[in-house]
Amino acid sequence: MPASSKKEKGLQYEIVRQLGDISEIEGEYTKELNYVSWNNNEPKYDIRDWNNDHTRASKGITLTLGEMLKLKGLIEKELENLNKK
Repeated sequence: MPASSKKEKGLQYEIVRQLGDISEIEGEYTKELNYVSWNNNEPKYDIRDWNNDHTRASKGITLTLGEMLKLKGLIEKELENLNKK
């Protein structure tokens, strides 16, 4: 998927890499995991809802690589606990 570079509400962003869709919301928005540079800063992992042409986004969360790895560990631990039930 191609990278996107745009401005929204005074924020400049560049979607460096689209990593994947998490879910679709009512056919208009998609919750996505992307690698995004906000306001020309170093890119971070980014989870938020985007419209189809990436011109509008919801509030979301950005994660450094370290935070992403910590989240991965927490998710793996939770999935292990669920499998024990």
